[in-house]
Amino acid sequence: MARVCQVTGKKPITGHHVSFSNIKTKRRFLPNLQKKRFFLAEEDRWISLKVSADGLRTINKRGLYAVVKELRAAGQEI
Repeated sequence: MARVCQVTGKKPITGHHVSFSNIKTKRRFLPNLQKKRFFLAEEDRWISLKVSADGLRTINKRGLYAVVKELRAAGQEI
């Protein structure tokens, strides 16, 4: 599975390692993803989401059901 947050859409970005002598080599900055299980009370079942730390804050703020509803409207299968 790709390293993409299901809630926010965050994904890896590229940048450089910079040595003391200022030599730059390519690297990837990965999002802080967690595979998390949530209990969806409205449907009386558990769901698993791959979310970033920012995505967890979004779920805490807006509520799980509102976020899931928006994901389904966007075409994701939850």
